[in-house]
Amino acid sequence: PAPSLGPGEVRSSGAACAVKRAELLQRQGKYPPPPGASEILGLEISGVVGAAAEDVKGWSAGDRVMALLPGGGYAERAAVPSGLLMRLPDDWSFAQGAAVPEAWLTAFLNLFIEGQLAAGESVLIHAGASGVGTAAIQMARAAGAVVYATAGSPEKLEACRRLGATLAVDYQNHDFAVEIKAHSAGRGVDLILDPVGAAYLHRNIEVLAPGGRLVNIGVMGGRRAELDLVVVLGRSLRLIGSRLRHRPVAEKTRIVRQFEERFRPLLADGRLTPVIDRVFADAEAGAAHEYVRENRNIGKVILEIPQAG
Repeated sequence: PAPSLGPGEVRSSGAACAVKRAELLQRQGKYPPPPGASEILGLEISGVVGAAAEDVKGWSAGDRVMALLPGGGYAERAAVPSGLLMRLPDDWSFAQGAAVPEAWLTAFLNLFIEGQLAAGESVLIHAGASGVGTAAIQMARAAGAVVYATAGSPEKLEACRRLGATLAVDYQNHDFAVEIKAHSAGRGVDLILDPVGAAYLHRNIEVLAPGGRLVNIGVMGGRRAELDLVVVLGRSLRLIGSRLRHRPVAEKTRIVRQFEERFRPLLADGRLTPVIDRVFADAEAGAAHEYVRENRNIGKVILEIPQAG
């Protein structure tokens, strides 16, 4: 059955949905959805508006959209707060649209709102070949920052460089802190975007310049590590933990509007582009999850969802 609509919501028939590590964690019971959100997987979709609540302005049936969701993206239809919708560019496929909302908004939020990245600064983006990483490299470069990245294979390193990273470090064979400090004449970086966590904490702190910010968005490399607060105090560092999914809809709506104002023109005219690795049919969702779990992707993995009749 189609989901009922509350005030300010639209019903979207999903045509494509991106696959994220968060969904793998949710399947294991380690990343529950926010209270009241759908238990169905899926945090970013593209599709077509099927209906809108009476109080919704600016959206109508038939509009092609991409949307951020707290859950439910794998379903044929999803109820979406209208503030979390973005219009799909006319020449984009649904797969391209599904590759944007959660990944690009996460990168935008943590680079520019939490991390306050400014032109002329430098940023280290860990997991640079991921969906968030490929978005972050492009936006940081467009904002006039110097970009460093880490990745784990020659193909991923080349992708980071192609997208705009000045230096891409193979984290499996090199110490990124040593490499980046050498490349920056010992100064380090102003901002780090990190989904790894504990395994990188010491080296992240080591490579931050005075006044630097570490924005942590995940704990793939562990949740507990020792921290020398004398270093944090002495260099006036800031450590920021950040999640997008559990923020209130009103706050996420503001993030969407700020992102669109700054970066939609660059996406629409092709100066920035979502990076898609593979597109799977929805019946292959298990294979798509395994592909992401094995860390094989460069950019986003997309599921195509059959249109509901």
